[in-house]
Amino acid sequence: MDSNNIDKKERQNPFFAKYKTPHETVPFNEIRLEDYEEAFVEGIRRDNEQLDKIINNPDKPTFDNTLVNNDEDSEYYGLLGEVSTVFFNLLSAETNDEMDALAQKLQPMLTKHANDMMLNEKLFERVKYVHRHHRKLTVEEKQLLENTYQGFVRSGALLDEAGKERLRKLTEEASMLSLQFSQNLLKENKAFILHITDENDLDGLPETAREAAAMAAKEHNMEGWVITLDYPSFGPFMTYSTRRELREKLYMERNSVCIHDNSENNLDICKRLVNLRREVAQLLGYKTYADYVLKKRMAGNTRNVNRLFNQLIDAYKPTAEKELEEQELLAKRIEGSDFEMMPWDNGFYSHKLQMKKYNIDSEMLRPYFELSKVIDGVFGLANRLYGITFRENKDIPVYHEDVKAYEVFDNNGEYLAVFYADFHPRKGKQSGAWMTEYQGQYINRKGENIRPHVSVVMNLTKPTEDKPALLTLAEVETFLHEFGHSLHGMFANSRFSSLSGTNVLWDFVELPSQFMENFSVEKEFLRTFAYHYKTGEPIPEELIKRIVKSRNFMSATACMRQVSLGLLDMAYYTKQEEFDEDIILFERKAWEKATVTKKRHNHRTCMTVQFSHIMAGGYAAGYYSYKWAEVLDADAFSVFKKKGIFDRQTAQSFRDNILSRGGTEHPMILYKRFRGGEPTIDALLKRNGIKVVKRRK
Repeated sequence: MDSNNIDKKERQNPFFAKYKTPHETVPFNEIRLEDYEEAFVEGIRRDNEQLDKIINNPDKPTFDNTLVNNDEDSEYYGLLGEVSTVFFNLLSAETNDEMDALAQKLQPMLTKHANDMMLNEKLFERVKYVHRHHRKLTVEEKQLLENTYQGFVRSGALLDEAGKERLRKLTEEASMLSLQFSQNLLKENKAFILHITDENDLDGLPETAREAAAMAAKEHNMEGWVITLDYPSFGPFMTYSTRRELREKLYMERNSVCIHDNSENNLDICKRLVNLRREVAQLLGYKTYADYVLKKRMAGNTRNVNRLFNQLIDAYKPTAEKELEEQELLAKRIEGSDFEMMPWDNGFYSHKLQMKKYNIDSEMLRPYFELSKVIDGVFGLANRLYGITFRENKDIPVYHEDVKAYEVFDNNGEYLAVFYADFHPRKGKQSGAWMTEYQGQYINRKGENIRPHVSVVMNLTKPTEDKPALLTLAEVETFLHEFGHSLHGMFANSRFSSLSGTNVLWDFVELPSQFMENFSVEKEFLRTFAYHYKTGEPIPEELIKRIVKSRNFMSATACMRQVSLGLLDMAYYTKQEEFDEDIILFERKAWEKATVTKKRHNHRTCMTVQFSHIMAGGYAAGYYSYKWAEVLDADAFSVFKKKGIFDRQTAQSFRDNILSRGGTEHPMILYKRFRGGEPTIDALLKRNGIKVVKRRK
């Protein structure tokens, strides 16, 4: 008998059974590619069956028989969400050609199903009835009801049949194009390597970068050294390499991905996505997509977003101009008065300026930021602030050997969460860093508090044959940032999953993450973990002083970079007419107000086609959120600076009022409970050492 037939008969799809793993974590080791499609199809069938029960319930619609069924995941009703979470998380963290092809096949089916749910007239009639007639509700129940009702309206429930049909087509096309955008970007980023065979072309590179390049060459079965577009490889080369022509080549490759004349070109995809979103918004009664998005944000409208941008430009641009001038003067002193700075020179001469002013760079710090010690430091910080502890559990399945899984215990010793950490770049992984969940927190019908399984995915420096993973300070900040998101997820304590953890207004979600970055340059924190990986000696006092002094190095330039990206985002999504402009020219004009350089370089580069945040990552008309939340995080951390950065009482207030509350109330209400008032830009300006110069025209 065919053994494959026996296997098919005896083996059960792991998504169809209760997981027999610690804390019912995902059994990654048991899942096969063919399991996904089967589980998606069955999940949709179960969703539809549950929907039929709700809409055909002969009883009068109530909050409990209409909305609770629609939000509280039971073992039976949650299959689609479960398989979607696993599949799409791995599509970003550990994909391959077969997964990509399956995603292309499944996406239309999933978008159609989502539309079928949100455009179901009978279901909306029940929700609408409950919205108008309901029992006395708790604060959280009120929030769920309002979110649900507005969710239907914003998904087209009030449109006529022709409008609903048009909306279906628009959203289905946008969903497919977003997926295609991401897949193209991953392929383009992974396709290029800079293969170096002459050791002289490594001139200027520190030992860590050389070792990493040698290891990358071995991974590609090549002799010599390989530089990739992954930041742990790209960044050091652009910072240290004396080979200007190679810096130019690498810069141009990274900044021209997805505009080449090939199947991975994203230019037309971006145009179409902008127009699809504009048309969706206008179909729903808004002038622009930004108006549609900001209706459900703290900012509220484009006027408030533009006010923030103008405040930041007024405050930071004069300093940014001085920073650039100082950098160019140094370059001319080194290279000659006729030297012209180009974009591929910025990292190189910025580093030289930093060394000149502060005698510090990332390579000096790497020996003190060995990954295992950084992990201890970050976990130790969470322990000092909140009393929680982490214990690695190797019995919890992971999807790649780079991933570590931890059990997290609360300050009373009770189980709190599962935490996955995925540290290093690899072939099937998107660039960047992000936090996600494999299980959100909620309280089930039995009253059990279902605890979350959260994950952070990063692209940090890899270990080499001779050295452990030694991080830069920027990578430590990245770890802290994503860990801040994970705390938001792990501390979640809401009844409803859709209001739990990071399910907050989009321009509030970056507060917990950016808040944690503040600790990276605090002496008391560095002293807890920064020990030399060979000698065990603590990081020298003098080095810490230089870290603190240099914390604002080029900070105004960095601010203008973020503002420029926010301006670009808003330029696309405040369009009222069809967008059909040259994207490369459009983006240069869009961010001109925040551009610091006085020279125009007409190189064929493009940010838009690789700007995943606003094209495929949920930040469309929302990239300003990073700067919005930065105002909040500086203001919040000023409380800790006043009370003590490890003050448990302040930390408990931050946990109780912000981290554990999710989206159960408006974020400004939550923030004012912690802070005692609304935030101002003052703490941010003080932190960055910015002296405001009035210059509005």
